[in-house]
Amino acid sequence: MDNAISKAWTELVLPLIQRPKRVQVAALCYRQGNKGKDVLLITSRGTRRWIVPKGWPIDGLDGPEAALQEAWEEAGVKTAEIDPEAAGTYEYVKGLDSGGEALVETTVYLTRVIDLDNTYPESDERDRKWVAPDEAANMVDEPGLKDILRKL
Repeated sequence: MDNAISKAWTELVLPLIQRPKRVQVAALCYRQGNKGKDVLLITSRGTRRWIVPKGWPIDGLDGPEAALQEAWEEAGVKTAEIDPEAAGTYEYVKGLDSGGEALVETTVYLTRVIDLDNTYPESDERDRKWVAPDEAANMVDEPGLKDILRKL
């Protein structure tokens, strides 16, 4: 009987509770300010908390290209140079439209902003703000993102 319970646990229950992480890409947008780098934060649409532009992978685009697309749609980053190597990753729990939650691993790409546009797809849904990296680290919720910002 113990063998049957053990088998049911490993083959039926564990796969349900140990779902794989979902993956997103993010653009950590920055510019060179008078006192060093400034970071561009945006508000999330639902909770209005401060975040960096991020989203799901996009078919036909690699990680940095998808991150640039998110930076345009969510923050109005019109022209930028993005580092092809990830600056790091962080995890967070994302609330889903279904009411559930998912663990998401987000790969972050440093993105030097050259030009911003005031009219972009989500301009009516989000606020954006330039701040110093340390201030940005204090504004975001995710510990891993805080670490990446502080290293900037």
